[in-house]
Amino acid sequence: MALREFKPTRSELLELKKRIKLSEKGYKLLKMKRDSLIMEFFQVLDKAKEIRSRITEKYRFARQKMTIAEAIEGAVGVKSAALALLEKPSMELSTKNVMGIVVPQIDAKSVRKRLDQRGYGIIETSARIDEAAEAFENLVEDIIIAAEAETTMRKLLDEIEKTKRRVNALEFRVIPDLKAAEAFIRMRLEEMERENIFRLKLLKEA
Repeated sequence: MALREFKPTRSELLELKKRIKLSEKGYKLLKMKRDSLIMEFFQVLDKAKEIRSRITEKYRFARQKMTIAEAIEGAVGVKSAALALLEKPSMELSTKNVMGIVVPQIDAKSVRKRLDQRGYGIIETSARIDEAAEAFENLVEDIIIAAEAETTMRKLLDEIEKTKRRVNALEFRVIPDLKAAEAFIRMRLEEMERENIFRLKLLKEA
């Protein structure tokens, strides 16, 4: 910001004071927003870590159940049971507001099913198929929750970065430049005042 852009007038000085006050207020509000976003991010991060841990454990458990089912029913029998599914899971995407940020909300339907909804004959298959199916349904539910949490985290990170840049711009460029301009105008007004006093003295002495 070139100081010569500012006219050394009292009206310009008043305008600068207003701009400084507004910028400082904006700076405080943006800092509060940034801090709140960071707190929200860490809350979602904790949730995502917990879900990931559950997913790892549930995947291990589901694979174990699948291995047992394949040992009893055979790989073909397990695959046939899987292909017999009558209604596939579906997802509806909507949005929700988190700290003023629009993030996706995933509503999964028909993930967890009753025995009669899985399509295969209950009598013709062993309970091991049911256990494997249930284990994978539980796993899929947590994967959906994890996807929602991690998308929210990415959105929050983007907003934190944007807010951080705006805070830094105000703190290190906009406000210092405005204050430098204010100091420059004050100095010029004082100089002009002294010059006027000096001229008046010369006129009186003449």
